[in-house]
Amino acid sequence: MVGSIDNDFCGTDMTIGTDSALHRIIEVVDAIMTTAQSHQRTFVLEVMGRHCGYLALVSALACGADWVFIPEMPPEDGWEDNMCQKLSENRADKKRLNIIIVAEGAIDSHNKAITPDYIKELVVRCLGFDTRVTILGHVQRGGTPSAFDRILASRMGVEAVLALLEASANTPACVVSLVGNQAVRLPLMECVQMTQEVQKAMDEKKFEEAVRLRGRSFENNLSTYRLLSYRKADSELPNSSFNVAVLNVGAPAAGMNAAVRSAVRVGITEGHKMFAVSDGFEGFYKGQIKEIKWGDVGGWTGQGGSLLGTKRTLPGKHLDKIAEQIRIHNINALLVIGGFEAYVGLLELSSGRDKYSELCVPMVMVPATVSNNIPGSDLSIGSDTALNAITDTCDRIKQSASGTKRRVFIIETMGGYCGYLATVGGLAAGADTVYIYEEPFDIRDLQGNVEHLTQKMKTSIQRGLVLRNENCNENFTTDFIYQLYSEEGRGVFDCRKNILGHMQQGGAPSPFDRNFGTKVAAKAIQWITRTLKDSYKGGRVFANSDDTVCLLGMRRRALVFQPVSELRDETDFVHRIPKEQWWLKLRPLMKILAKYKTSYDVSDAGQLEHVSRFRPKESNTETI
Repeated sequence: MVGSIDNDFCGTDMTIGTDSALHRIIEVVDAIMTTAQSHQRTFVLEVMGRHCGYLALVSALACGADWVFIPEMPPEDGWEDNMCQKLSENRADKKRLNIIIVAEGAIDSHNKAITPDYIKELVVRCLGFDTRVTILGHVQRGGTPSAFDRILASRMGVEAVLALLEASANTPACVVSLVGNQAVRLPLMECVQMTQEVQKAMDEKKFEEAVRLRGRSFENNLSTYRLLSYRKADSELPNSSFNVAVLNVGAPAAGMNAAVRSAVRVGITEGHKMFAVSDGFEGFYKGQIKEIKWGDVGGWTGQGGSLLGTKRTLPGKHLDKIAEQIRIHNINALLVIGGFEAYVGLLELSSGRDKYSELCVPMVMVPATVSNNIPGSDLSIGSDTALNAITDTCDRIKQSASGTKRRVFIIETMGGYCGYLATVGGLAAGADTVYIYEEPFDIRDLQGNVEHLTQKMKTSIQRGLVLRNENCNENFTTDFIYQLYSEEGRGVFDCRKNILGHMQQGGAPSPFDRNFGTKVAAKAIQWITRTLKDSYKGGRVFANSDDTVCLLGMRRRALVFQPVSELRDETDFVHRIPKEQWWLKLRPLMKILAKYKTSYDVSDAGQLEHVSRFRPKESNTETI
């Protein structure tokens, strides 16, 4: 398993430690942004990555940096003038701060190092801006691991053990890696060779080749950053004459704003006129629709909640008014960023197409909800931030429990009927038991769990952590479980309970959510552009087939556009969850780590594959 904060190993999308390092960088950038904004300053930030620009690139994407320097793709000759011109244009657009991110190993096209001090001198000399340099150094290696890293390391650890158990004397040494959301085994020597080829390509100044060898995740980050960072002059933009509306639906989720910013800017780059709808479908039928420009979404990536405003209202009863607003504003496509209500809303809009021809426009949904309960997608924007909130709280609670011996904490998490937050949060925090709706439990299970904790209190670790999903059982409430544990544990341990509540929806979005939101929204707008061109006939847009109302979801290894009508059969509408959920396979792992005797399902284990260098392009499948 590769542990490296630089994410510089070919064959895996993420190495263990990278996400935590991004957390440290983004914490600093967020803190710097407030001071830079107050003083109208330019900040030059040096992040780690002597041979790999991943940290610099993703942190630049996650904070909307003005310029980024990475070793794999040096700036072209004359970059000094281009950068200064861009910084002064941004200031002219009333942007009060500039952020430039430099990887430790940044070079120009002649292999000469680009240092933060050189950039500072350049900005001061050419523009006279008040400029400061911050070198993050080993701060990036420290701190507590993020929720993503804990889960990644746990999943990789299991896969590594399974690989060892299955190995024979002839099996080549392998690396357990992550592709999309799936654990994959690759031959170690192939990965090492490819990693060495990156450096070789950079030495030979074949920079496009170096980026390609770094893998699809790196390539996509770079192309998305390029799309979003450079504002073309109006004369350079294609004129599509299409109007695209963006709205947030459902409960707020951290990362929604990053997705809206990305959608608006990519849409403008593609030549569309972008419209923002306030307050979800309710604002839509009330006509709260206005054009949104490039500069209006500046600085949105780090903002939590939903700046557009969001409501849970469904469109079904107001289709006539929504159709009227689509006609008034001549809207040709819809991008909906939201949770389960957004999914149900798209189903209602598509079923109203027979009655209202105005609804015959391309529509696409990007899942954004802390509950991660959308069919057709393994992950949703916002759930990573919520997991980090749960993990941080559990860490603090465990610390308080280690001071007072023999204490058990019962914690209630959000998620409706979906046990994702409780299960994955429990795995990340090292919970003893997690109660969820998807895995029914009875009084005998509760009794067994109490006895297990009683035995645990006799060991050196005298604290317990129990997580309960809010809707896991209508009778076994958090109070009931707290009272049961208090009574049964009397004399052995005492109990405390904690309901996390809306804290899980708030806060600044995590680097993963910012990056994920940015990339999926960009992909969604590109899909809209393609679909608009295909459905433009006789001077108007007309799209009424099932594949023009899609959900863009992460499915195992790739981002896939799926018609919402096809996802209907995969949905339990009563409990608002998908019928099959991938993370349930992690439940036995959590029990094993809590020292319960149970077996692990190995049916999903990876097989040894070869490193793929050239990826086939599929029409409805995009890599992330």
